[in-house]
Amino acid sequence: MIYIMIFIAIYGLITSDNIIKKIMCLNIIESIIIFSFIKAGCLTNGIAPVFEGFDKIYVNPLPQALMLTAIVVGVCFNSIALSILIEIYRKNKTISVRELRKKINEQF
Repeated sequence: MIYIMIFIAIYGLITSDNIIKKIMCLNIIESIIIFSFIKAGCLTNGIAPVFEGFDKIYVNPLPQALMLTAIVVGVCFNSIALSILIEIYRKNKTISVRELRKKINEQF
């Protein structure tokens, strides 16, 4: 199921002409990767790594901490990408990749 979702997101990233849709596809890919890492760090019947003795099965907290950091970086990427997109729209009055390429080629 995860592979199908990644394929659909990559397909949308490649074929979409709208920059907002491209940013959304990147968000989907990022979410799938974060979910995969958290799923890989999960243990059945594992408990939080709070010291209760050495006879328990503990969950590794490193994947969870790394994915929290990845979520923060993703939010920062989204805010910067959308603010750059707003400036592109203000200057060019379009968010279509094809139209932006035409305008860039006309300038040079």
